[in-house]
Amino acid sequence: MRRTAMLVLTGLVLTSSAYAATLDERLADYRRQGATNFSAQAGEALWNKEFTDARSGEKRSCATCHHANLAEPGKHAETGKLIKPMKPAANPERLTDARKIEKWFLRNCKWTYGRECTAQEKGDFLTFINR
Repeated sequence: MRRTAMLVLTGLVLTSSAYAATLDERLADYRRQGATNFSAQAGEALWNKEFTDARSGEKRSCATCHHANLAEPGKHAETGKLIKPMKPAANPERLTDARKIEKWFLRNCKWTYGRECTAQEKGDFLTFINR
């Protein structure tokens, strides 16, 4: 029992450390690309802002699939696939892999906004998600 508790605690510390290091690295990279002063408020506003898809005419936002409450699971609007919570406190795997972060920014920004997100927008999103 004691050994299990120590293993769980060690896993949580390592996950938290990996998440913080990945987040710091991503934000530093966005600054090198010209972004400045990341804002959770700007990230939240963009997260909830609706855009109209050019092909379907449907309105969509990040919250359409990921939920406005980042601690809650979401559901993909087209496939119905469940999406784990975005908030690292609710999903310890979130924001621990830089490649996954960039992969999903590329796909989701194009799907939602019809374009890639800027370094400033990505930093604002990560700051909002981490709040």
